[in-house]
Amino acid sequence: MSNSNTVVTGIPVIDVEKIRKDFPILSQSVRGKPLIYLDNGATTHKPLRVIERVRKFDSEEYGTVRRGAYKLCEHSTQLYEDSRKKVAEFLGAEKSSEIVFTSGTTQAINLVANSFGKRFINKNDEIIISNIEHHANTVPWQILCEERGAKLKVIPVSDEGELVMEEYEKLLSNKTRMVAVNHVSNALGTINPVKEITQKAHAVGAKVLIDGAQSTPHMKLSVKEIDCDFYTFSGHKMYAPSGIGGVYGKMDLWEEMPPYVTGGDMIMKVTLEKTTYAKPPARFEAGTPPITQVIGLGEAIDYLNEVGMDNISAYEHTLLEYGTALLNDIDGVRIIGNAREKASLISFHVDAAHPHDVVTMLDQDGISCRGGHHCAQPTMIRYGVPATTRASMAFYNKTEELDALAESIKKCIRLFSE
Repeated sequence: MSNSNTVVTGIPVIDVEKIRKDFPILSQSVRGKPLIYLDNGATTHKPLRVIERVRKFDSEEYGTVRRGAYKLCEHSTQLYEDSRKKVAEFLGAEKSSEIVFTSGTTQAINLVANSFGKRFINKNDEIIISNIEHHANTVPWQILCEERGAKLKVIPVSDEGELVMEEYEKLLSNKTRMVAVNHVSNALGTINPVKEITQKAHAVGAKVLIDGAQSTPHMKLSVKEIDCDFYTFSGHKMYAPSGIGGVYGKMDLWEEMPPYVTGGDMIMKVTLEKTTYAKPPARFEAGTPPITQVIGLGEAIDYLNEVGMDNISAYEHTLLEYGTALLNDIDGVRIIGNAREKASLISFHVDAAHPHDVVTMLDQDGISCRGGHHCAQPTMIRYGVPATTRASMAFYNKTEELDALAESIKKCIRLFSE
């Protein structure tokens, strides 16, 4: 067994037992055993302060935003825009007006694909994605290419799970209009060189969208340093409520793009003859927004900032190394994705059993993992497997939980090998 007190260069960066007390759900049992939650790549749990902040807002402060001059409305609007500022600072953006709220990463990518595509993508233009994208960063671009007569190109991935950058350079041309790649692969854990990808795309005049759904919970970010044109995220993957996320975009692009959804609050003036649109970000936030969720997102960001994103990254890296070593020592287990730079996610295949059977067996021991194609079927096809089992870790996980995972996998292998 291992010691859960993690030390990096002699300095404890995470007191995991203290952290765990902040998350009420982690204290429960599943099938008579302590819950071991290792599906953070799908969704994360919420600290008590986020739960309480949402309760307080709904019970004491709730009001619509940007639509009234009375106190509740003014207060709610201030809190709502304060959260936008927190997001901007968290992502390293220059201005809060560069942040547009959406329901999550999926809607954020669809917003950009539809709005940017309507304005800038024409017949014979080219869009580049990678072979390890989530379906949410594949299907919108496929549909856009079909509608506009554009061509979709794909960056190949190596056996280790790294994008083949030499091939990426060959795909780029003066026809490239958009490069859309994830920062971290949800199926492999690969951390992609997004700054280099962006630089090379800009060199041919292309714009860049980074899918940050799997990166925002795990690392300190600076969209200004990356220099990407769009960066998307989901709140429920970073300890905030579900139903909220957003996209950072450069203001010069936002100003040129038409609205994606129309209705109230995204207009400047409406007559029966013509409508003029509001300035960004309001132009892209039609209707009554998810106000409560936005407030919860702001509180989650406060929590992450207090723990420290550098501390989170360092601690989760120790979990990744520890878990990787454990699984590599199990005969009949193959890790899919061994990139040199990875987030705290281990995707693996058990020779003796289908991933669905594996996760069912793990659940008998109170262990929550994901089994399936992880909305990344092209990735599964690339590695010749129908699906994988995925253990995705957060800073509230312990090495002892990975010990339990390894033992449960061994028991599963013994059972299915009989």
